[in-house]
Amino acid sequence: MLPFSLTLQDGIPVSDQILLAVRKAMMTGQMRAGDEFPSVRTLSVELRISPTTAHKVVLQLKAAGWLASRPGIGMVVTVPEQPGVADRLAQITPQCRALLQEAAELNLSPEQVLKHLRSLISTEPKP
Repeated sequence: MLPFSLTLQDGIPVSDQILLAVRKAMMTGQMRAGDEFPSVRTLSVELRISPTTAHKVVLQLKAAGWLASRPGIGMVVTVPEQPGVADRLAQITPQCRALLQEAAELNLSPEQVLKHLRSLISTEPKP
């Protein structure tokens, strides 16, 4: 079983979907620094993707500093304490794009959507 959840969608590169799901799990604490990360083989079998795609994902996560290799263990999570704003915004970009697309289909301008979002923020109870 993988330590992150993912439902693959058509039209979005598989590797991008996996990267988003993994980073979300890391940012939300579902995966923590020091946790073992699944092997390329496990990723490819569990997600039913090619080993090449799984390897690409692991290399990208390692290059971005989200994973580190540990001799005798494999890859481990190395999540920064507080991911940067760019990483956190990247996490919600697909949902934002979907919202903007749906708004355009309803003939709503981005400004109207922003106004509505601001009104929702001002009426939401504060934690």
